[in-house]
Amino acid sequence: MTLDLIESHGLTLEEYERIKKRLGREPNLTELGIFSVMWSEHCSYKSSRPHLRKLPTKGPQVIEGPGENAGVIDIGEGLAAVFKIESHNHPSFIEPYQGAATGVGGIIRDIFTMGARPIALLNSLHFGPLEQPANQLIMEGVVAGIAGYGNCIGIPTVGGEIYFQERYSHNPIVNVFCLGVAPVDQICRAKASGVGNPVIYVGARTGRDGIHGVTMASEEFSEDSQSKRPNVQVGDPFLEKLLLEACLEAMKAGVVVGIQDMGGAGLTCSTCEMGSRGGTGVEIELARVPQREENMSPYEIMLSESQERMLLVGQKGREEELLRIFGKWDLEAVVIGEVRECPNLVVYNKGQKIVEIPNRSLADEAPQYHRPAEKPRYLSELIRWQDLDFPQPSDYNTLMLEMLKSPHLCSRRWVYQQYDHMVRTNTVVVPGSDAAVLRLKGTRGGLAISLDGNSRYCYLDPGMGAMLAVAESCRNVACSGARPLAATNCLNFGSPENPEVMWQFIETVEGIAQACKTFDTPITGGNVSFYNETNGAAVFPTPVLGIVGKIDDLQFARESHFKDAGDEVYLLGETRAELGGSIYLEQVGLPLCGPCPTVDPSQEKVLQDGLLELIRKGLIESAHDVSEGGLALALAECCLAPGCGLQVEASTSLRPDYYLFSEAPTRVVVSVKKKEEAEFLQAVSSLPVTRLGTVAHEDFQLSVNEQLLISIPIPTILREWNTSLDRVFGIE
Repeated sequence: MTLDLIESHGLTLEEYERIKKRLGREPNLTELGIFSVMWSEHCSYKSSRPHLRKLPTKGPQVIEGPGENAGVIDIGEGLAAVFKIESHNHPSFIEPYQGAATGVGGIIRDIFTMGARPIALLNSLHFGPLEQPANQLIMEGVVAGIAGYGNCIGIPTVGGEIYFQERYSHNPIVNVFCLGVAPVDQICRAKASGVGNPVIYVGARTGRDGIHGVTMASEEFSEDSQSKRPNVQVGDPFLEKLLLEACLEAMKAGVVVGIQDMGGAGLTCSTCEMGSRGGTGVEIELARVPQREENMSPYEIMLSESQERMLLVGQKGREEELLRIFGKWDLEAVVIGEVRECPNLVVYNKGQKIVEIPNRSLADEAPQYHRPAEKPRYLSELIRWQDLDFPQPSDYNTLMLEMLKSPHLCSRRWVYQQYDHMVRTNTVVVPGSDAAVLRLKGTRGGLAISLDGNSRYCYLDPGMGAMLAVAESCRNVACSGARPLAATNCLNFGSPENPEVMWQFIETVEGIAQACKTFDTPITGGNVSFYNETNGAAVFPTPVLGIVGKIDDLQFARESHFKDAGDEVYLLGETRAELGGSIYLEQVGLPLCGPCPTVDPSQEKVLQDGLLELIRKGLIESAHDVSEGGLALALAECCLAPGCGLQVEASTSLRPDYYLFSEAPTRVVVSVKKKEEAEFLQAVSSLPVTRLGTVAHEDFQLSVNEQLLISIPIPTILREWNTSLDRVFGIE
């Protein structure tokens, strides 16, 4: 083994010495490749694991926390919600369509391997500015890949978020969330148990695509990144649909002891992780592995990340029953080995032993690094927005329309119209509201899901930005009428070897931990994606929080849009002059400056609990959180249902633009029937509450301190808001 060969596998010389010590000998090339993928940052979390232990992961609702393919929570009535979020950032830059599509395929497999039927997909996407044609091409490819895979397999894409910043021009963030539902007593685990039980390969044949995909995801990009195209997998959603149905049928038949998908690190990861979880050994023969290319080496077979493949442990004596199920679905299923007592991964090729490694050495004993952390220098140089001398807008109408059609705030219709968001008929609240709402068939209830993050805030203050992301995601779920129950997260950062990035990461984790403890939303799993940088330029710290909540009765589901003319409009919460990191400052040409808004999680929890109580009492018709763009944009978004306008007469001691465009959290706009107004006011006596105005027809009119600042016909707002992305992508 030469130093060049070791380093080409993403390993340090010190790590190589550890490998030799674990084995008691020199590894061969295949063993070196196996260690390289399992000890990669993407698989081992060697830089993040010491800090992730700070996250709350337990609660009475948690059935499975971190460590399994997906998190599982009890949602009552004998049902469990199974969910997780994963990144596919690097592949999506190199090959946008397939990178995004295979990200969808991978997260779907994580859900149905737990015995759950996937019922919804969401995504969080970050791109460079759309003025650059290269970023348009990446966005088009990513959206098409998500749509192509999700639509073909028949799982609705029901929501998400999109952001644009220069830092993502060469490092798009593509995070995909999937939710499934299963009976509590039918959850399946990724564990190899039962000595003598058969190890069975099912699904697509193994090819050379995706080899060292996780290694690629564990290093930064450079100018030759396009040469990494062979590391990107190719997906087949139609085959995955067959695989999904066959696996669920086999698990329901009781012939599956353990199951894991062959995602990152392929056959290597599934064999050693299942063995490590079960405290057993896994022995396989590569000559039995179905292959779609000739003369594949053991190294290539073990490290391939070809899609739509699963590894199962079946019950000894029931092999034929299991194989028949997969045969019924026209899928290849082959016994390639068995579970052994000695806790090693043992690999044969045509009868010759070529690999023998302790499973725990691969899956659980990768080196862990307490990397140095240092507060970024840029934070001491940031401009405070309070120190900027900028005048009030001279034309609020023009400013309002410019903000409505900006990529940050405009309608995402161009995106979600490419998604089938109604397939399987579970979707109750479609894209465009605060959270997606899905019915639980056979019950009166439903689930609400929201993905949220704000990298501008996290750049200005990673800890506070992370708390704001948790608070907003929970607030969106509460606005839909659901009580937040649990969370998953995807943490996207630059290189952990950079002390300033590591400081951002640590602060972010601590912020998430603090907020999730307050909201009683334990983290059930997720993903860390490091090395999102090119030529030393890292993305903003980008934590994405997914919150799942339960609505006991769907009659209490709420949308963000106003319902009827004559309804009264109120603001719950207090508006503070907090413009740091806001869309408003960017829109008027000012630099990104701090401090970002601040949130008190305990006050936020009080507001959300109060909001849910109002919804259960039937006292509010709609609810919409105030976030990006501030109160003015929130009110405009509430008017986007046909036929709803608004007349607001606000009074404030703040400067009007501060009041209208502050992004201070812990605020919700609600509408109330006139006949319920007195009871509503009595019920909110313990909360900050302000009457804003009345739902009207035709016009959006907003007066502050008796001065009419904004008056725009609703059709004009709808046109500008709805068609902004259409114009970018050449649709008239």
